[in-house]
Amino acid sequence: MGEHKTTKKRQTIRASEVGEYVYCARSWWLHRVVGLEPLYPERRERGEMLHRRHGQMVAGSSLLLSVAIILVILVIVLIIVGA
Repeated sequence: MGEHKTTKKRQTIRASEVGEYVYCARSWWLHRVVGLEPLYPERRERGEMLHRRHGQMVAGSSLLLSVAIILVILVIVLIIVGA
């Protein structure tokens, strides 16, 4: 009498899907949950290219930030040593 049966079926998520989710959670959700397939593969390819380019820009900006911090520290050291 106190038992509660659910009709939900457990679904297995493959490792490749985790990678897809990390890459673009919205795309994973649209495909896995909603069941939509890309209508225009060329648009998806362009989107993937834009994601890659954005990732490269983020990595580049991180590198520039690191260089800027090192240069600021170097300038501070030079000011202290020269004073």
